[in-house]
Amino acid sequence: MELDTAASNVSVFVTPEQLAVAAAERFVHNADEFQKAQGRFSVALAGGRTPRRVYELLATAQFNTLVEWSRVHLFFGDERCVLPTHPDSNFAMVDKALISKVEIPAKNVHRMTGEGDPEENARLYENRLREFFAQRDWPRFDLVLLGMGADGHTASLFPESRTLEETSRWVVATERAHSGQRRITLTVPALSHAAHVIFLVTGKAKAAALAEVLGGQSKRDRLPASLIRPVDGTLEWFVDRDAASFL
Repeated sequence: MELDTAASNVSVFVTPEQLAVAAAERFVHNADEFQKAQGRFSVALAGGRTPRRVYELLATAQFNTLVEWSRVHLFFGDERCVLPTHPDSNFAMVDKALISKVEIPAKNVHRMTGEGDPEENARLYENRLREFFAQRDWPRFDLVLLGMGADGHTASLFPESRTLEETSRWVVATERAHSGQRRITLTVPALSHAAHVIFLVTGKAKAAALAEVLGGQSKRDRLPASLIRPVDGTLEWFVDRDAASFL
């Protein structure tokens, strides 16, 4: 198939482990680059199995000592409306895989609050982002890591959701239609103003959606991952051989 040139910066890896290692290496490289340039490194993290392996690698001796964690700021692309200790919590996953294992100051970990009122928590998180990214119309994350579901969703941006049409909010409350589970998510424009976005996609179940997204033929509300196009930044896809099987 012919790839959409706007989204064709695709790296294919034989195994998910090779993909995770490459993503961890890119994290280290970008952290060093941005810390030297501006004194800090801000990253929005994804939930999911593939990103989790990246975080586990970053916590190992191979990578841990290469990052100046005191100047890293961790944000979250989305969160389920659950307690931070709940097995479904993205924060709980990242904390277990990475945060608890590296020397990052607590004040540098900006978790989305899952407990309580989702609308209020979304508003408070947006306020935190506006304070951190002061004097900007949109947040400017140095790096955004995203996954993609077999239905083409990314973060908690789901197909045919009204959230996809948001043009002014940075963070919104939403829900997954088939389960009714409430979530909080960064919006399409908030993610699209990052300096660097990397999608991490593995598995045959996602091959059809990936081919459609990279082919540039997706309807606007069908595959939300296709909407993430950095306004003034770079977009890359790290995919394994199974996910790339329809390309």
